[in-house]
Amino acid sequence: MGQSEDISDPDLIKDLALRLKGLVKRPMKFMEVCGTHTVSISRSGLRSIIPKEIELISGPGCPVCVTAQGDIDAFIETAKIPGITVTTFGDLLKVPGSSDSLAGRRAKGAQVDVVYSPVDALQLARKDRSREVVFLAVGFETTIPCIAATIKDAARDGTGNFSILPALKLMPPALEALLETDIGIDGLICPGHVSAVIGAAAYKPIAEGFGMPCVVAGFEPAEILFALILLARQVNAGRAEVENAYPRAVSWEGNGKALGIMNEVFLQCDTEWRGLGAIRQSGLALKPEYNKFDAKYRFGIETRHTPEPKGCLCGDIIKGLDIPSNCPFFASICTPVSPVGPCMVSSEGACAAYFRYETGVI
Repeated sequence: MGQSEDISDPDLIKDLALRLKGLVKRPMKFMEVCGTHTVSISRSGLRSIIPKEIELISGPGCPVCVTAQGDIDAFIETAKIPGITVTTFGDLLKVPGSSDSLAGRRAKGAQVDVVYSPVDALQLARKDRSREVVFLAVGFETTIPCIAATIKDAARDGTGNFSILPALKLMPPALEALLETDIGIDGLICPGHVSAVIGAAAYKPIAEGFGMPCVVAGFEPAEILFALILLARQVNAGRAEVENAYPRAVSWEGNGKALGIMNEVFLQCDTEWRGLGAIRQSGLALKPEYNKFDAKYRFGIETRHTPEPKGCLCGDIIKGLDIPSNCPFFASICTPVSPVGPCMVSSEGACAAYFRYETGVI
C-alpha cells in the first residue's frame, strides 16, 4: 500500500480484503498489541470482512488494563491521605480496587481530579501550593516522555508540591515475557503509538529470538488490513521479520529526543503487570536525583501484591488466552457502568470494545 493512497477509500479496503483472502492458506492467529488497534478493529467491523481463518486477539496494549491490582489499591490509598489532590486520566477513575475505586473515594470526599496530561497536574500544583498534587503515572512509552518532561519542569522551577506515583510500563519486555509461554500466535500487530517513540527496530529481538513475525501498523482499517497482508506473507514464506506498515508516523530508529528525556529521568526496574505478573526490567522508576518527585518515597506509600477479582478474565484476556465474550461476567454483572475488571472500564480495553461495538448491547 503506497503512502499516497487514500486510506479511507472503501474501494481500497475491499481490495486489501481480497488480497488478504488470497494469502490465507491455513488458520492464522494474530495479536494486536495496542488498545487503539483493538478499538479500531471492533468499531470498524473488521472481523466481518477478513477471512474466517484469521483470528485477531487482544494483547497487553491497554495501559489501564495492565496496571496491577496492587497499584490500583495504592492509588486509592493515596487519595485517602489528607491534603493530597490525586490527579488522574479519566479511565482510571472507575477501575475497581480491592474494596473501592477512585470514583468511590471522590464520592466520600477525597480530592480526585481528572486531567488530560501530567502538565495539567503540574499546573494545579503551581496554582495551589497549599496542597500536595500527585499524578498517577500510568502508561507506556507513548506517554512516558511527556511525564519525564513534566518532572524536569517541576525540578527546574522548584515546584515542591508535585509528585508522581509511577506505574509505568515498557512494551518490549512484556512481549518477550508473553512469548516465553506458548500462546499459539502466528504474528504480532505491533503498536503504532509506542513504536513512534521506540522505533520499529525495537521488535527485532522478538522477531529473531522467538521466530515471531512483527508488523507495525497504523490505526485505520486499511492500515490494519495491510499489516495483516504483510503478516500473512511472512507466515506463508516462513519468515520472521520486522516490517513497518506505518512509515508516516514510525521510523526504524524511533524518536531520539523522546527516548533521551525518558532515559534522563527514569531507569528501568522490575514491575508487576496484571495477568502477566512480575516482569524483569519492564517498568520505570525515577532516578535517585528525582526521588523527591516520587510519591512513594514522599508519603511512604507501599504497593502490595493483591489478587485480581475472583472469576474476572481480564488477566487471561490481556495474555490473549481468551476473548471478552467468554467471561462469565461479560455484559451481565460487568458493564462499562458497573465494571468488575479494568478491561471493561478503559476506553482502550478489549471488553469495553467488544461491549460497545460487537455485542449489539448498546
